[in-house]
Amino acid sequence: MTITQHNASSGVTWAPVAGPGVTRWTDRLDAAGENTPTPLQGLTVAVVGLGYVGLPTALGLLDAGATVLGVDISEQRLADIRSGNVDLLPAQHAALACTQNTGDFLLTTDVDTLPRADAVIVCVPTPVTEDYRPDLRALSAACATVVERAVPGQLIVLTSTSHVGTTRDLLLAPLAARGLAAERDVLVAFAPERIDPGNERHTPETTPRIVGGAGPVSSRAAAFVLRATASRIHQVPDPETAEMAKLWENIFRAVNIALANELSEACAHLGLAPVQVIDAAATKPYGFMPFYPGPGAGGHCIPCDPYYLLHQLPPGGPSAPVLSSAMTALRERPAQIAAQAADRLRADGRPLDGARVLVLGAAYKPGVSDMRESPALRLLALLAEQGADAHYSDCHVPRLTVEGRELRSVADPHEEVWDLVIVHTVHPGTDLGWLDAVPRVLDTRHRIRPATPAAVR
Repeated sequence: MTITQHNASSGVTWAPVAGPGVTRWTDRLDAAGENTPTPLQGLTVAVVGLGYVGLPTALGLLDAGATVLGVDISEQRLADIRSGNVDLLPAQHAALACTQNTGDFLLTTDVDTLPRADAVIVCVPTPVTEDYRPDLRALSAACATVVERAVPGQLIVLTSTSHVGTTRDLLLAPLAARGLAAERDVLVAFAPERIDPGNERHTPETTPRIVGGAGPVSSRAAAFVLRATASRIHQVPDPETAEMAKLWENIFRAVNIALANELSEACAHLGLAPVQVIDAAATKPYGFMPFYPGPGAGGHCIPCDPYYLLHQLPPGGPSAPVLSSAMTALRERPAQIAAQAADRLRADGRPLDGARVLVLGAAYKPGVSDMRESPALRLLALLAEQGADAHYSDCHVPRLTVEGRELRSVADPHEEVWDLVIVHTVHPGTDLGWLDAVPRVLDTRHRIRPATPAAVR
């Protein structure tokens, strides 16, 4: 895979004269009112990829009156959606259940349905490889499929986080090669997702959305379609600005998570409770945003997205030492936790080899079953490598595979004897009272059994 460098003026430019299909969009946009109850009524929107981003996006579009074609290559995923066996907020589960009684939500693996859509929204994952290189295989394949089936007058919106220039590389240039010019024949925009799975405080509908179109009509059309799925739309001049904005957001979080972990260990060394220190610092009304320690960084964004920028920076060009160090620290966090576990046991004269160790909570964050890039996977592997009898307990993750070994969640961990419990993820409603009877508890979040402040020498 090659990542090229772009600037706002590079790549494919749009044509100044709008064709009939694009004119149809301008007419609709000119006639649309800001307060239309169902602004997308009469539009068919295809959502390509029905994962943690695509499914909530589809539900938002349905609520705005659109007919939605939900396209995914996985029959199992479609079956899970039909049965409701998916991670969604309660309100989203209710909305999904309502779709069973209408003909407005078609779930299919048939990509030949795409030409029927007025708009196509691409929502596929952009992970990294085992050696932390951007993995664009899914995104490239999805974009190629969309480009191959694009028709004049269609709006195509990319939402997947990737390197700067992705929209031009994977959509604008291939479309132009087919004779479909942006702003003349088709409309193209980049609008990065901002979905926080399992978080009811930050739903898509209450979160602003960035839109960067290949031209003014593309921006207006994308904003019109997506405004029902966001609290407001923030338009930027081009796709590249929107692409970099999304990378910047998640790089900011990655660096601050690594910093919170680092400073929490310093606090603990000094006999201070890290969370108390952070909460005190957070009383400052400006210039500070609280980040809290944990077992590392997991999920679809923080452990992956920063590498899309790091691998785009050319040798001898601008460097990013702060970001590079932060990502190294996040990768090494599970090893640091495993070392602390060994130290905690060794202090009581017990070796890690042969010790019964429980990792409490394995999902990458509370309230979801998502195991992508979860630090628990690496942590369990490291504990096993050092001879520990390692187990996990997670009500959202009944089973998982760690380096080829299948593990089952311990259903009632309070009924078993543990030499050490490592608190990794605490799901809503989890009872932690039983930990009082455990001889050793290592809380990666520094919220249980806070350190007693001691004199600093």
